[in-house]
Amino acid sequence: MDVKRGLGSNIEGEKLGELMKEIFGNVEKDGDWFVSRYGAMQPIRSKLSTKSSLSMEIITVSVPDDEVLDTMRKRNAFLETATGFNSKQRLKRLKAKAKKGGL
Repeated sequence: MDVKRGLGSNIEGEKLGELMKEIFGNVEKDGDWFVSRYGAMQPIRSKLSTKSSLSMEIITVSVPDDEVLDTMRKRNAFLETATGFNSKQRLKRLKAKAKKGGL
């Protein structure tokens, strides 16, 4: 996932883990990955691959509908803060990469 130019330094090193703890309430370190658990995301793993690229792995489990909405809000808040792009911008960038064969 792309990170907006200049924002990579905001989530370098332990800063990404601090952001995850702030948004999801918990975080553990697993090698290069920061791991949290929240709502339907059991777990959510992320790491800064490069200053302009965030890697994420999310495994979801079945939860009640109201918990799904809360989980999506938290995930979007995390991604917007970490990448600098809102959900519409992230989708647009992913579609452009897919069209170019970059995925």
